[in-house]
Amino acid sequence: MSIIKEKYLSLEEIASVPTLSGTNLSENGKNVAFVKRTANWEDNKYRNHVWIYEKDKGECYPLTTGDIVSTDPSWSPNSRDIAYLSPVGDGSNKKNQIFFKSIDKDNSVQITAEKEGISKFKWEPAGKGFYYLTQSEESEEIKKRKELYGDFHHIDKEYQNNSLYYIELEKGIQKDRVAYQLTDGKDFHIQEFDISNDGKKIVIMATPSSNMSDFNKKDIYLLDIKAGELQKMSIDKLLRGGVCFSPNGSKICYSASIREKDYYNTHIQDNTIEIYDINSGEQIQPLTDFDSTVIPLRWTAKGILITWQDKTNYLIGLLSDDGNVEILSDKIDSFIMEASITRDGNHIAYNKATANEIFEIYLDNDKITNENNFLKGKLKSNREIISWKSNDGLEIEGILSIPIEFDSHKTYPLLVVIDSAFPMPSVCFNEKYPIEQFIEKGFIVLEPNYRGTSGYGNEFLKSKYRKLVTAYYDDVISGVDELVDKGIADKDKVGIMGWSHGGYISSFCSTFSSRFKAISVGGGITNWITYYVNTDIPYSVRMNLGDNPWNDPEIYAQTSPMTYIKSACTPTLIQHGEDDARVPIPNSYELYQGLKDMDVDTELVIFKGMGHSSDQPGINVAIMKQNLMWFSHYILGESMKDFRVL
Repeated sequence: MSIIKEKYLSLEEIASVPTLSGTNLSENGKNVAFVKRTANWEDNKYRNHVWIYEKDKGECYPLTTGDIVSTDPSWSPNSRDIAYLSPVGDGSNKKNQIFFKSIDKDNSVQITAEKEGISKFKWEPAGKGFYYLTQSEESEEIKKRKELYGDFHHIDKEYQNNSLYYIELEKGIQKDRVAYQLTDGKDFHIQEFDISNDGKKIVIMATPSSNMSDFNKKDIYLLDIKAGELQKMSIDKLLRGGVCFSPNGSKICYSASIREKDYYNTHIQDNTIEIYDINSGEQIQPLTDFDSTVIPLRWTAKGILITWQDKTNYLIGLLSDDGNVEILSDKIDSFIMEASITRDGNHIAYNKATANEIFEIYLDNDKITNENNFLKGKLKSNREIISWKSNDGLEIEGILSIPIEFDSHKTYPLLVVIDSAFPMPSVCFNEKYPIEQFIEKGFIVLEPNYRGTSGYGNEFLKSKYRKLVTAYYDDVISGVDELVDKGIADKDKVGIMGWSHGGYISSFCSTFSSRFKAISVGGGITNWITYYVNTDIPYSVRMNLGDNPWNDPEIYAQTSPMTYIKSACTPTLIQHGEDDARVPIPNSYELYQGLKDMDVDTELVIFKGMGHSSDQPGINVAIMKQNLMWFSHYILGESMKDFRVL
């Protein structure tokens, strides 16, 4: 009888790993809804469907199937009905609308028919209807411009904001329902909102426009629903994340900056939880020593449910009135992506991955899904947390992936993947760099959490300020040296890769260093001035570098990989999405042309229709396959003859 040898996941399997999100728990604590994303290879798309778990039945089942995609499930206050978003329309003009379904009935009912679709919605606290956000109608000024000049794009155009609406549920068929507009959308773009338990007030977090340049201009407003009055609160803080009411509606909780807004025009943002008393105007910050990733999710009768990152873990806990936090999750090797809790605080559901398992849904600490069946019969690399000292003495952590049959007396070729690193299975987070396939090829893989990574406290986050790539390089190369000194890694067979900010670090290694045998730069920043004038988030550059390039050209040059292009000598693969607005494609054009001029082996691959990341499994496979071939060729000496025909 032949023995079937277990293998690591193939590239297609890595791109097909199911992912879970949108966890929502019913108020009776018995039913959980969530979104399951799967790869559909027939049309090369990822499909999202709402699934439901009923505790009384002890089973999970899909609410939607096939071509009817759905997201954002939300249980009614009576726990018997569920609402969700699903696209409606023809061809590429489909827009999300709210759908409603009773769990004991077969048919779903479309509730809204907004021309611009729905971006976010919440149940009215008594279950009588829905509050939702939809894009506002075009202003008369924009309409006049289109009549005169056509539908053009201009960098200074008015961005379309959104408005808050309310629609009653029990008004007959959909066409008879009337949606009531509560905000007008003028100089007002709502990011988050919450409704008080008595249904009388709405707290709103908003910016002046949907333009990303207004990111630092968030304010909080209080809407009196019956009177229709909108009041701006005296909270001058850079806000982020969620906002929620206390159970009695007298206080609100949100994630706010430690300093005033203007400070963050030229400094890295640090945040904490803040509580605001609506009646007295008192503001308190009970968690100043927590990492800035802390975000409030819901204020329950037992405290405020919060989430935050603690080094390589994401945790949840209940914040009490006296500032104490009761941790509700494992403190080690636990990544909780999201959580949902009942109003009384007695039941909780969450989406968690561990060191040995991909994400699963849990209800009151009991696992109710079994997505890890997908990995059954497959080998998984061993992933362990390691640490080392950077050149300035700062302690850096990272994840080292090694084969199951790892030989501590053997020297391995080493690949460095630049991204936030966690000890969970690599397929939980990585769709561009096939770590499991690298391991099967004989590599070991290091993922460093370089300075500026979240989860290590605000001082660690801010330690990258105005240093950026030179400090990043020290953090990475000191980790490489640590593995070389231990005899684990071969100093002559080291490669590095990364996407986005990781692509920035990789591009610096391409132009600055001769330590690597091969490099891959994905959607990476190569020239800070080029990035600053093209990206949709120029404010982030000022926050990291301290000023704009016209006032401080030296810091932009010092931290730009292109400054060091004459030193480039390492074969470099460059990958970029054609429609990337976050890191626009001129960054890759500059690096490619510079490397060609320096006679460095390089390939530039542009993925048509792709933004900063891909929503097509086929593109993710192509990205992974190119990287696998690139490093196998330049480090292991394998053929790359089919690279250009992928």
